[in-house]
This record gives sequence, C-alpha cells and structure tokens, in this order.
Amino acid sequence: MKVVAWDRAYLVALCQFWNQELGERFPIRKELFAQNSFEDANVLAGGSWIALDAHTDRVIGFVVAKSWQEQGMSVRLGKGIGWIQVLLVAQNERGKGIGRELLARAERALIAQGAQKIWLGRDPYHYFPGIPEESPEVKSWFENKGYTLTEPLENDLLCRYEEGQPFAVPTFADARFRLVERADEEALLRFLHRCFPGRWEYEAIHYFRRGGVGREFVVLEKEGEIIGFCRINDAHSPFIAQNVYWADLMGESYGGIGPLGVDPVHRQKGYGLAVVQAGIAFLRERGVTSIVIDWTTLVSFYEKLGYRSWKQYAKYSKDVN
Repeated sequence: MKVVAWDRAYLVALCQFWNQELGERFPIRKELFAQNSFEDANVLAGGSWIALDAHTDRVIGFVVAKSWQEQGMSVRLGKGIGWIQVLLVAQNERGKGIGRELLARAERALIAQGAQKIWLGRDPYHYFPGIPEESPEVKSWFENKGYTLTEPLENDLLCRYEEGQPFAVPTFADARFRLVERADEEALLRFLHRCFPGRWEYEAIHYFRRGGVGREFVVLEKEGEIIGFCRINDAHSPFIAQNVYWADLMGESYGGIGPLGVDPVHRQKGYGLAVVQAGIAFLRERGVTSIVIDWTTLVSFYEKLGYRSWKQYAKYSKDVN
C-alpha cells in the first residue's frame, strides 16, 4: 500500500471505487462527489488521503476529514468539532491496517486543527448523519477505535406517490403558503437567523450564493411576515441537496423535503404538519413521485403523511481533548 494526498485528479477513480463498494446501497455521482468532497472549503487537506495498491496504483481506500475553514460567513458550524466525512476500504483489503492508518492520519490532522470532538458524518456537505445501520461491522470497527454511540437513530424517510394522485396546498384563514422569490432572500435569511440559526441558515446562505432563485423554499406568511418554511429539492435545484443524494434509487421523478420549521411563537396551531404538506404539494405539482425526508428522528410525525423509514444511521463520536 502507498498513501497519497487528496487530489481531484483521482475523482473518477474514487467514484468508481465508491460504487464498487457501496453502489448498491448508496450510488454516488461524479457531480455529487466533487461537490461534497472537493469543492467544500472545509475539506481538511492534511486529514484527507487516498490509499493505493503499491503495484497497480488502484484505489483501495480513502478518508475525507473536515474542519471549519470557511471565510466570510456570518454563521460558524462546529466550534471545536472535526468531522470524518467518509472512510472506506475495499472489502477484500480489510484487516491489513489500511483503515487504521487512514483514520490515524485524519484524527491527527483534526486534533492539530483544534478539534475536541470528532463526529462520523454530520459534516457540512455530508453524505451520512452517522454510520448506516445496515453496516454493523463498521460500527464495531469504530467502537474498537474509541467511538461511542449516541441514541436515537437518525432516519431517511421515503414515500412514493401514484401519477395523478392529488395533493393540495393547505389553507388557513390567517396565513398562506407560497414559493420564495429571489427578492425574498434577505427576509428568509433574517427569519432563519432569528428562529433556526446554525446549519439551516448556513445551507440557505449557500443556496443563494450558488444561484438559487427561491423555488426550493416554501414559506408560511402571516400578516406579511415569514413564520415558517420548508426546503424542497428536485432534479433542477442549483446544487445536489442531501435528500436527493441517492436519486438513482428513487426513480426518475425524485424530490426531497427538509429542513423545515415554524417560528416557536406560532407553534401548536397545526402549521408544522401543514408546512410539510405544502412542500409535498409543490413537488407533486412538478411531477415528483418519490420524495425523501432526510436526517430525522421524528418518524411518527411524518408517518401521519405516509412516510416510512428508508435508511437508518447510528450517531458516533469520539472525544479527543
């Protein structure tokens, strides 16, 4: 084995390797891998490595580590936190110390950057909010390396609709749903900063910076003020969002919902479920038939609308201070 620095020149080979190992469960697209593992400013060069076969230069493993490095942002994520976005070793090369070496390199670099806790997944432009529950051997491996489980499990939920199946935008006497327009950027970001500061605000800032025009946000307005929102994604969104990562498993007409939320002052009025229904209705109007709601523990809440757990993830972290 030889280990080389993280380099975009290996993009195609890395995607081929990923799909060889994980493609049946989590099929990766070149555009998604480039977006999440090369273009994200938080990828930590000193903690991201590629393992190659010493004789053939074939990819046999890799690790991507992240720490907060973005400049010019009003939001900061993960103070004192490091992330291992993904660590993958070829099935037929395991047990040879490759994963141990890649993990050690990633952890050293993250600690040098000031990380006091390392999360598996959950990074900006993440793939997974934890270890896929269907990979018990991966959970055991990380447990042996000092990582501990935090309950409960995170879920990706899925619902499939029939062509022509109606789904109406809910109505209220004192509030209305509508799609955001480009001119609403400042008002939406103010709302998110006030009610949902952090990751959701961060993702919305990136959305507009990447050319978003508003069609991916449904808002609930009352007396001209935004009091709730729902992010919706489809094949035409300005970048690949987390709830449509695994589009190849969802079918040709796919979409995603989330995040979403209602101003705490206006809760307990039925707006929460309604904002999800509104998001579904706008996607259905676009012909979307398969919708994923990602990274949630609120399974019983979304079951009211016919959603069922599709994929589950176990949250693991390690204190390194």
